[in-house]
This record gives sequence, structure tokens and C-alpha cells, in this order.
Amino acid sequence: MTIIATARTTSTAPPAAFFARWADVATWPEWNTDIEWVRSSGPFAEGSTGTLKPKGGPKVEFVIERLTDSEFVDVSKLFGARLTFAHEVGVTAGRTVVTVRVSIDGPLRSLWKKILGADLARSVQPDLDALVSVVEGVKA
Repeated sequence: MTIIATARTTSTAPPAAFFARWADVATWPEWNTDIEWVRSSGPFAEGSTGTLKPKGGPKVEFVIERLTDSEFVDVSKLFGARLTFAHEVGVTAGRTVVTVRVSIDGPLRSLWKKILGADLARSVQPDLDALVSVVEGVKA
């Protein structure tokens, strides 16, 4: 597994507010600048699948690989690789701490890291900051 990017921030919103936004997959483009649209084939639950359309790229299928009260992991299937977004939430000193880690594995991970890595590394923190703004109801 190769780590592409990690982002971390804190929020005054409770962890459940982040899970509510993640569960509403159709609204992901409101805070994720890399996505045109997202469609889910079922409820926001472990094992559910969906399709997303990155800006400037082909449609990609994803699966919710893990969903707990503190973690949401979705995996996009690329040719010869798996792109993983691990979202973790916890509470420290009365604030919600949100961490997003993007990684890639598979035989073609080096190729995909060259294709996607720099853009993902640039966008993960701003997208997480935008999610916090949306969750906290802050107007840009």
C-alpha cells in the first residue's frame, strides 16, 4: 500500500454530522472539488456500492469497505489498482478530529500514483476543510 495523501482537521460539529454528510453521497460534489457526481446503488452501509464521476475522468465504481461509528472507508476500483479513502472521526478535548488518508495498492499502483497522486495530494486537505464548512453550516 502506498499513501498518497493525508489530511486532518478539527470541528465543533459532532462526529454524527460528518457521517450524515458522507451518507448523502449525492452531495459529495458540494465539498469535494474533484467529483462531478456520485450515485449510490443502496443505503450507506458496509458492502454498498456506487459510481462516481471524477471531473475530467471516466466513471469509477466504489464500494463501502468498512463503516463503523468512527470510520468510513470507500474503495474505488481502478484497472490494476484499488484507491482507498479512509475517513476517521474521534473526539479530543471536546472537538471532533477528522482524518482522511488516501492510499493505493495493486500491481499498477505506481502508474496510478503518477496519474492521480499529485492532484489528490493537492485536493485532500482543501476538500476536508470544505466538508467541515458544510457540516458546520459556514457560508463561503
